[in-house]
Amino acid sequence: MKGPLAIALIAAGAMLAGTSAQAAFITYFGEDLNNSATVPLSETPNSDAAESAFLGSLSGVGTEDFEGFATGTTAPLNLTFPGFGGGTLDATLTGDGRIKTVSEGSAFFGRYSVSGTNTWRADATGDDGFGVDFGQDIAAFGFYGIDIGDFGGQLLINFNLSSGGVHQETVPHTVGSGGSTDGSVFYFGAIASSEDFLFTSLDFDLVEGPQTDIFSFDNMTIGELEQVEREPVPAPGTLVLFASGLLVAGSMLWRRKQSDSGS
Repeated sequence: MKGPLAIALIAAGAMLAGTSAQAAFITYFGEDLNNSATVPLSETPNSDAAESAFLGSLSGVGTEDFEGFATGTTAPLNLTFPGFGGGTLDATLTGDGRIKTVSEGSAFFGRYSVSGTNTWRADATGDDGFGVDFGQDIAAFGFYGIDIGDFGGQLLINFNLSSGGVHQETVPHTVGSGGSTDGSVFYFGAIASSEDFLFTSLDFDLVEGPQTDIFSFDNMTIGELEQVEREPVPAPGTLVLFASGLLVAGSMLWRRKQSDSGS
């Protein structure tokens, strides 16, 4: 299945999975697979659809695209998330990694930017992980991941809750092997389902596969509770109906094509 219908089904299915599996957060996910260490994807429709759905549930959010940093800059980084609440936010990124500049239309071992030329290039395994401290309560966080999991690693995000404790989300990206998914792109977003799950910081961790891997992150977006638009986020029942309706529509289109070809 190809085209807008497939993208909508993927987005709906991802939101359904996040809503039913994790009561703490409503999650958004879309993925576009690649198999090249040197040629980036020219389009990322599934990832972009997930980002659009995530942003459609928020207002006045801020996005850090890393374009304001010189290549090679290491942590700690002062992230401002321009546009956050109409201004900026003083957040700190710590841990292993550096700013990497990759010219448009090319990839560096599968890693590249989804906008501009800069990304945060990181190794999130074990003690080499990285995190972001926001210095205040945050309700929403989303980002693009590039070239993640192509050597068998699984990305986890630990949300350090304002109320105490840690909530962990597993990013449902494809886990490849031996570089089989080089240069793939995904978008993952999470919005706290209630004030109980606001967070002040988060940590990225990669359950390491057979080989150590390095990968890229881009366009990190945050929002606080006041910026969450509750109405645009469909309730679980609505999502089920939406997905079911798309499936029915797809089935009708398929039958119509079969009938036309038979005549």
